[in-house]
Amino acid sequence: MSLDRVFFAFVIVLALTLNVGFVIGELGNPAHHNVVELFFALVVSLLATVMKFGDRSPLGSAMLATSLVADVQLIAAAVCWGWYGAHTAALSEHQMATVVSLAIGAAVANVISVVLLMIEMANLRR
Repeated sequence: MSLDRVFFAFVIVLALTLNVGFVIGELGNPAHHNVVELFFALVVSLLATVMKFGDRSPLGSAMLATSLVADVQLIAAAVCWGWYGAHTAALSEHQMATVVSLAIGAAVANVISVVLLMIEMANLRR
């Protein structure tokens, strides 16, 4: 067992689970979504992206692309939340729905990344 591969898989799955944890709840209800969880989802997603830079295989390139998409989506969600929070006392239902929708896009990219990870792991056995 390679500890590097275990840590790599751990970070990728953690990025997905943190992202899903953030988006679960009513889409427009700010009480169902925690800004700290969005922050941790973004930090772990960025860490996962950095870890994927060394892989030069075609599957590795696809995994890097999915991570970059997730990062862009999560950064956009965080910027929107910061922007809305700076201009209003409390986020409206529409504003929160925008933030969560962006995070859902990142979750989709993270799901694809985990599927690609499983494909890569299955190919290593052969």
